[in-house]
Amino acid sequence: MNVASPGSARTGRAWQVLAGVPDPEIPAVSVCELGIVRDVCEDSDGALQVVLTPTYSGCPATEMIERDVREALLAAGLGPVRMELRRAPAWSTDWISEDGRRKLREYGIAPPPACAATRPTSAEVFVMPRHEAPSCPRCGSANTAQIAGFGSTPCKALWRCLDCAEPFDYFKPF
Repeated sequence: MNVASPGSARTGRAWQVLAGVPDPEIPAVSVCELGIVRDVCEDSDGALQVVLTPTYSGCPATEMIERDVREALLAAGLGPVRMELRRAPAWSTDWISEDGRRKLREYGIAPPPACAATRPTSAEVFVMPRHEAPSCPRCGSANTAQIAGFGSTPCKALWRCLDCAEPFDYFKPF
């Protein structure tokens, strides 16, 4: 049960601290900018509760994210801290902030367009949504082609710019 408003000084400070916690697989963006941190509140026992939604249920970085979030909050004197993994609703690339999309692009990863994720019908569960080809994050060209369905991590695909010939990761829309 939450007893403090989300705007309390302690939760506000926690959000500030978490804005500086980098994603372990993409250190150019924070776990907040990726939308992994879903909520921060104070429980009736005084613990700070942080709700995380991993980018997908099998994400290998989930435990590291939990550890990094906990350590950052404890180092800032905001403990005790309780973590909750909430997998429903499932994380969506629509939760990536505009700042996060910009930072992904600057890091060399093509971000998915906003509102790219659509919830599939039961017949489409295993079909990735169709979308336009991403623009090259290096030169901006839309003349790109997919090389592989998986890039450096399972949540990214490997693409190549046909103009500048550079390969790049594309954060798949979910």
